[in-house]
Amino acid sequence: MSEFGEKPVTIGDVVMLGANTLCGSEPECSITVTTLYLDHDYVVDQVFWQYAAQLADRWDAQDFAEKLYSEPAQILQLGEDQAGMLMPWLDELVALSIDGPSPERFYRLQALLFAVLDIVTPYVRTTTMRRTPRQRKSTRPGLPHHRRFAPLRSEARAAAHLLREQPTLRWTLRELAGAVHLSPSQLGRVFVEAYGATPMTYLTTLRAELLARLLRETNLPIEVAMGEVGWRSRGHAARLFRQAVGVTPTRYRQLSRDEGDV
Repeated sequence: MSEFGEKPVTIGDVVMLGANTLCGSEPECSITVTTLYLDHDYVVDQVFWQYAAQLADRWDAQDFAEKLYSEPAQILQLGEDQAGMLMPWLDELVALSIDGPSPERFYRLQALLFAVLDIVTPYVRTTTMRRTPRQRKSTRPGLPHHRRFAPLRSEARAAAHLLREQPTLRWTLRELAGAVHLSPSQLGRVFVEAYGATPMTYLTTLRAELLARLLRETNLPIEVAMGEVGWRSRGHAARLFRQAVGVTPTRYRQLSRDEGDV
């Protein structure tokens, strides 16, 4: 059961749910369910490497991924034989995951996950245009990056929304905290718990992403583009952009244009 209705599932079926999709189940007998949670940023990273020959960077990969529409709740009918192949891999994934993330088990976990995805992803249905009212673009999950699966504080969500909606404003931590009715120290704590970064670091990332888009898609002078995203000092902007992206804005524009010429 999901917010989009009810459908029966049986042995050999995989249920795929988009981020923030409400769901439930009503089993007719005792069952065991294995659930895989895929982080949005992790998925985008895999898309980047999958299409590395065509994509300039991970932001380009994010744009590419968000142009694909899918039903938020899908039943993938693999069949018993295909699903049977997954069982030992899923069992080992569970066993290796019980104690949480471990550097020693990282590559084995990756190998098992990729083996599962190799079987499952051919059954995922996507379209390049919105064909049904239920379809929506992929959405960022409203969960903290350290994945404790605790509800997000409404103040953290509201602060992130303000930064996303108005990244060009000259935000200070005090002003942002006042807007969501918290003290600066309280906001800093709940924001880091929710998003794994301070509000100002989050804002820097947003501005770097916007600037990268302008450098790729427009011919604006670099200094003008910096002002468009809220940075007034070219030197300060170049330093923050390089910290976020790994290259200077000038080099980024050159690389993105070289990529487009290939």
